Amino acid sequence: MNMKEYIDEAEAALLHTYNRYQIVWDHGDGMYLYDIEGKKYLDFVSGIAVFALGYNHKAFNDALKEQIDKIIHTSNYYYNIPAIEAAKKLKKISGMDRVFFTNSGAEAIEGALKAARKYAFLRDGHTDHEIIAMHHSFHGRTMGALAVTGNPHYREAFEPLIGNIKFADFNDYESVKAQVTDKTCAILFETVQGEGGIYPATESFMKQIRVLCDERDIVMILDEIQCGMGRTGAMYAWQRYGVKPDIMTSAKAVGGGVPVGVFMMTQHIADHSLTSGDHGTTYGGNPLACAAISKVIDLYEEQDILSNVKKMGVYLYEKLEELTKKYDMIKAHRGVGLMQGLECTQPVNELINHAVAHGLLLINAGTQIIRLIPPLIVSKEDIDHMVEILDKCFAQL
Repeated sequence: MNMKEYIDEAEAALLHTYNRYQIVWDHGDGMYLYDIEGKKYLDFVSGIAVFALGYNHKAFNDALKEQIDKIIHTSNYYYNIPAIEAAKKLKKISGMDRVFFTNSGAEAIEGALKAARKYAFLRDGHTDHEIIAMHHSFHGRTMGALAVTGNPHYREAFEPLIGNIKFADFNDYESVKAQVTDKTCAILFETVQGEGGIYPATESFMKQIRVLCDERDIVMILDEIQCGMGRTGAMYAWQRYGVKPDIMTSAKAVGGGVPVGVFMMTQHIADHSLTSGDHGTTYGGNPLACAAISKVIDLYEEQDILSNVKKMGVYLYEKLEELTKKYDMIKAHRGVGLMQGLECTQPVNELINHAVAHGLLLINAGTQIIRLIPPLIVSKEDIDHMVEILDKCFAQL
């Protein structure tokens, strides 16, 4: 079948919850994806910050194939070696003490919320605790994750969601403090807001929230689903500030393309929150997904991924600054590492479509922001190629 025939079949069978680009993929290699007609695309989306090591990575693929030949699933009624190894490695790179494997980032958020509420329940026996999240945040599409997502448009059709959620302004300590009551059990935010427009947390905000949580016995939850696993130049973005959360979530790049998520916590929270029977998952922590996590962490070290992110992040920032100065359509440029954005004076859909036509994959963050989240193996040549195409697209508009 040709491209159109495949797309027609998809539209006849799939629930239409995505406005997809008119592309059917065949395979990927390194920084590039190839459609079924053989056209080559430079990928600055990486499966929405998932394919950190690029496509068709032989060592990663071989590790998955080896595990498939052993065992894929057993359930959590038993132990499995890949899960044990992955948990040990995650503890090392994160500095956290306890690990719970999920199937997605949204599930990791759900678990984090449950842990925070159980912690508060064990402390005072009440069930009316409140959680403070941030305006313009994004934490997922499940009912709990949606409840703490700070965009009313995403929530309104599905209300009532879980209750006792308040919203404050990101990077505004006084706004958060004003929402705190004796019922507050958790403060949740992304260390770098992704969907909300590529806004990194400030160091002062991080430190003030940490002090507030310590003073009031509030659980500090950091969502590192998109900004974690090296994307900012640190394995987890909070490590750049030295402000450790009580609970953190991770997903996307942690599995290198295999669907998996995780929430982690300190020993103190683990000792005073979820226990046997409080939380579970059929597939979470399965041997295949955990083999993926384990190999991803090994390859980060072997390929010195963090060093490349730091170098290429600086280079990408410099090149995007040049574009920002060149075009009045770009009104702001921000971000850190290989998570950067260009805020424009008009919606960016047309520009992204131009880029696709020229063989460049980009994604938006809101209607007027171009989000650049390439695989972490990106080179100067890749960035130059991207900027060359993007320059043409801005000129067309």
